[in-house]
Amino acid sequence: MSSHLKDVHDIFISIGSNVDKESNTKAGLDSLFETFGELVMSAVYESESVGFKGSNFYNLVVKAETSLSINEVCSALKSIEKDHGRKRGEQKFSPRTLDLDLLLYDQVILEQPIELPRPEVLYNAFVLKPLAEISAEVLHPIANKTYAELWHDYDKSLQRLWAINFEWSPTKL
Repeated sequence: MSSHLKDVHDIFISIGSNVDKESNTKAGLDSLFETFGELVMSAVYESESVGFKGSNFYNLVVKAETSLSINEVCSALKSIEKDHGRKRGEQKFSPRTLDLDLLLYDQVILEQPIELPRPEVLYNAFVLKPLAEISAEVLHPIANKTYAELWHDYDKSLQRLWAINFEWSPTKL
């Protein structure tokens, strides 16, 4: 293995939107593609809002590779959210133009500056199902089960979600 490959990390990012959700999701994907390059994308799922009364969300998970540090990835995601109208300081459970969360950074387990893997991986269907779709055989570093096993064991009656038709391809610059 050449030395420059050692600095490449697999990252998984959840994408959510329930405000002008189709165009914000596509714009978010465009920005992630500009920032990280090639994306491996799950299907896009629609689900009811969790924790508040609001319009349905679009959710998906993407995998990318990066040489950025965890802090740099988090800064890039916050910047993309801000560029797409996300206001910081909103209530935790509220409508979102674009919500980007770093779910996994390789097999890193962290509590600060962010918690990795993100806890919602284990309890939100709209994160776990798309993650299992694109990383079925990857092992959750704490639960010690693959994402396919975690999704198989998940109580699907807890949260409804359904795949939607969604077309996106990177805008060539």
